[in-house]
Amino acid sequence: MEMNMPDSVIYMENVTKVYSMGEEQVHALRGISFSVAQGEFLSIMGPSGSGKSTCMNMIGCLDRPTSGIVKIGGKETALMSEKELAVLRNRTIGFVFQQYHLLPSMTVLENTMVPLRYQGIERNLRRDMAAAALEKVGLKDRLNHLPNELSGGQKQRVAIARATVARPSIILADEPTGALDSSTGEAVLELFDEINSSGTTIVIVTHDPRIGAAARRCIRILDGLIQSDEVQKPISFADAMKKAGEK
Repeated sequence: MEMNMPDSVIYMENVTKVYSMGEEQVHALRGISFSVAQGEFLSIMGPSGSGKSTCMNMIGCLDRPTSGIVKIGGKETALMSEKELAVLRNRTIGFVFQQYHLLPSMTVLENTMVPLRYQGIERNLRRDMAAAALEKVGLKDRLNHLPNELSGGQKQRVAIARATVARPSIILADEPTGALDSSTGEAVLELFDEINSSGTTIVIVTHDPRIGAAARRCIRILDGLIQSDEVQKPISFADAMKKAGEK
């Protein structure tokens, strides 16, 4: 795949990351390069300790490379201040996590409004945008519920609504089905597919081969290096789940 694609929303060139653990140097990334075009649906796979989480932190502007170039939305993250990185995260990337990270004292609607608050959007407009995002994920009848009144699948749908409410160009999901049963996980992944169909770039970081098989493109990382980068034949999430279950 050509590296310097003009429509790349994610660009990584020879990226390394070294962490100091006392006197030990841990090489989490050892020189990885890839780019992602707007509208792609990508999975980044690897076992625990492979470097996939560090890669996710680079894409999410949560960490800086030791060397190499990381560009998100055309901006080189290593050259940006912490404030600039925070603005880039808020406007460009929507985050979905395995454990949801919903604020327990806030209603479903209030949780979904949080990213808009940091953008300085007026409260009534925030409410309207959040309600619309929740309706898209099938939760229009749960706006005033607290997180502890929801099932795991409903909590993840709130997290997805929160991630998409500001209409970011990238959704970055970290093991988004890890805490869900198979049927609920399948429904959540179908929702990602629907979001991707509108042109939003989806990146799912996972160790689950069922999710990897369902993405349009899969990058596999091991020991801080890319082992493979393959465009895959489109397959429904239901078929991917079934295929994995047959193995």
